[in-house]
Amino acid sequence: MNNVDFRSANTPRSADAVLNALPLPVIMVGADGRIADANVAAENFFDASVPVLRRHSLRDLVPFGSPLLTLVDQVRARGAAVNEYKVDLSTPRNPGDRLVDLHVAPLPERPDHVVIMLQERTIADKMDRQLTHRGAARSVSALAAMLAHEIKNPLSGIRGAAQLLEQAASDDDRTLTRLICDEADRIVKLVDRMEVFSDERPVEREPVNIHAVLEHVKRLAQSGFARHIKFVETYDPSLPPVFANRDQLVQVFLNLVKNAAESIGEGASEGEIQITSAFRPGVRLSLPGSKSRVSLPLEFCIRDNGPGVPEDLMPHLFDPFVTTKPSGSGLGLALVAKIINDHGGIIECESQPRHTIFRVLMPMFTGDGAGPTPA
Repeated sequence: MNNVDFRSANTPRSADAVLNALPLPVIMVGADGRIADANVAAENFFDASVPVLRRHSLRDLVPFGSPLLTLVDQVRARGAAVNEYKVDLSTPRNPGDRLVDLHVAPLPERPDHVVIMLQERTIADKMDRQLTHRGAARSVSALAAMLAHEIKNPLSGIRGAAQLLEQAASDDDRTLTRLICDEADRIVKLVDRMEVFSDERPVEREPVNIHAVLEHVKRLAQSGFARHIKFVETYDPSLPPVFANRDQLVQVFLNLVKNAAESIGEGASEGEIQITSAFRPGVRLSLPGSKSRVSLPLEFCIRDNGPGVPEDLMPHLFDPFVTTKPSGSGLGLALVAKIINDHGGIIECESQPRHTIFRVLMPMFTGDGAGPTPA
């Protein structure tokens, strides 16, 4: 069978260039259900070249019983375009976050051929969740300010009274007064941790070598809580500096690596944490307190092969007081989200068993005090 493509004898080559310039995956399906052609974005989405895709039918590339197959049949029967939103196209061959909006249309010049355009939901959903993370951080900020005033002062009085009682108490009663003091101290420490959220001062930023930060975090981890875990680094040495606060970045990535190590567990014999950096242009976001938009081309990932995040926790992972640890406060990832948000960046998590990724997107420094890259 002759391969059919988007071009015809009367179609200029520029049309092919325009199609390949589109950031959205576009494929054409022939009358027999096989892939007839695809653009570059589709090759990247399905992780296969056009010659390889042409050897497969659409059914080979999507999950069993996918709504996309039904949409293609509807378009052929009706001769009109059909859309469907938030369809999962993940398969064992292409795992991960594959939620897309589908746009399927007939091709009048080719009977029974249809064109499918996929619009990935990942970035749009990241933006939505980014606003949610900021709202959660603001809620914790207000709560922290209230707790500092309404709880710490009374606790100080309770602790002082317990110490006075301890002086005249019997040995048995002294155990109870010591318990009161210890619990009061524990609550004060929790409130102190939450007060970090109420710090609304502008973040002091400068050009930071992210690889120096990641190496420092790795050394800290290997000398303590992650000494039993193998580390794999894949860095892009050509990355420009990050426009950030170094100490806060250390706090962010140390927290993420510690979470990865705790997920793997001390008894794991093949525990592995991967730390990667890469340049990924194309994501833009508004900075807090600014009407301008900045580019977030710097991507840093922490991957682990632990059991993964429970599915029911994924939508709330960066909310305060959400944790899977029996003794955890649930403030670690909420603080990470706040720091990244204060820097105008994005943090996201994708999780499957033995494959959990925390992905951070950050602005870069352009030099001459210019700050992050405008968009």
